Amino acid sequence: QVQLQESGPGLVKPSQTLSLTCTVSGDSITTNYGYWIWVRQPPGKGLEWMGAISDSGTTYYSPSLKSQSRTSVSRDTSKNQFTLQLSSVTPEDAAVYYCTVGDTLYKYNYWGQGTQVTVSS
Repeated sequence: QVQLQESGPGLVKPSQTLSLTCTVSGDSITTNYGYWIWVRQPPGKGLEWMGAISDSGTTYYSPSLKSQSRTSVSRDTSKNQFTLQLSSVTPEDAAVYYCTVGDTLYKYNYWGQGTQVTVSS
């Protein structure tokens, strides 16, 4: 069974770039699972889909998010990791960030435990 683990800073200052890494074990991120996905959940709100990278390396971003132009998803196949970068963060970007994997862009078969991110000076 594939396992995912998020890592990154718990505290980021406004205007900085948030960088989160998801380390995958139990299988390769180039295997035909489908999509390696980042979602977040701000306090008191629902899940927000942010972006994904496919097994083949194609990236996808949420068209509904105003932050789309600030978001970047990439991967390091040698480390079996994929990353999320979110630039110019504001307090509205504070959330629990999860990495997931699914056989479609919006289906989450496995989850990381989530990592809390606070944006504050």
